[in-house]
Amino acid sequence: MRVLEINSKNFSSQEIDLIINELKSGSVLVFPTDTVYGLIADASDKEAVEKIFRIKRRELNKPLPVFISSLEMAKELAEVNPEQEKELKEKWPGPFSFVLKRKKYKKELFGLDNETIALRIPDYPLLQKVLTEINIPLVQTSANISGQPATGNIQEIIGQFSNQEIQPDIVFNAGNLPEAKPSTIIDLTIGKVIRE
Repeated sequence: MRVLEINSKNFSSQEIDLIINELKSGSVLVFPTDTVYGLIADASDKEAVEKIFRIKRRELNKPLPVFISSLEMAKELAEVNPEQEKELKEKWPGPFSFVLKRKKYKKELFGLDNETIALRIPDYPLLQKVLTEINIPLVQTSANISGQPATGNIQEIIGQFSNQEIQPDIVFNAGNLPEAKPSTIIDLTIGKVIRE
């Protein structure tokens, strides 16, 4: 597990290229977001997605949410009716994950539910830049062992993962994040808030 420092406000194109190359080569990254640190990987890379489940010790029947770059990508991945689109436009980018009915995507995606998909556009310039440049869905989940609290404290995260055999490939350390909760999850297929 390598730890690389990154400035979330003043980052270079070389750093973005490095992040994208790592994701495309199957790495699992610890990455800062607008809520807490997350584990991210290419959703179409089966081994990388499976590695996230092992790192986090997450049950395989718990689907992973997905980071996307735009509403257009949301429509490629999910069925979005006009009413749902209005709500997505109101809440994105931001700390809201929306569960929608899944569409068949051009690539096979892993770690997801067969019928639905939880999507989010984060409000975090560094991550938005990565998502826009890479232009693929990234599976994501909070960077912690299942059962432990999600956190923006980078040393707590490094401490949790350094004690286990299977670790993230790279930790991008942007310092401690402002205190925040994980994203709110709203299931638009049933019109219900799943997690506040």
